[in-house]
Amino acid sequence: MASILKVDELQGITSAGDITVTSEGGAATQSLQQGLAKAWIAFNGTGTIATRNSFGVTSISDNSTGNYTVNFSNSFSAADYAQQTSGDAAASAHFGTASITETYTTSATRGRFFDAAGSGVDTAFANVTTHGDLA
Repeated sequence: MASILKVDELQGITSAGDITVTSEGGAATQSLQQGLAKAWIAFNGTGTIATRNSFGVTSISDNSTGNYTVNFSNSFSAADYAQQTSGDAAASAHFGTASITETYTTSATRGRFFDAAGSGVDTAFANVTTHGDLA
């Protein structure tokens, strides 16, 4: 019979925010809180932009073609977090998009998406995931 553990909060013994998870093989450990995405969003980037699903994000803005700002619910401790973006190109581009992060701040990030020719392109499905230390 499987065990079920139901809790509202986890705290480490040494430090409340320090929880370590041992790997499947038992040889490696990972800090649980460091491995979690602190914010992510999946949104429609064509026409009127709209959030499909998100966590840790309050809003998104459409700045110009292929240029979006994602605003975080909780600020990061510094603007040196890791971010991954992905998206697909508009139907007319026939290629996946490339993306860059243009601006990192503790409360928002701004990125751009490009088609294969290097032009800004609105993405039908845009995704942004952010890892780092919250303030």
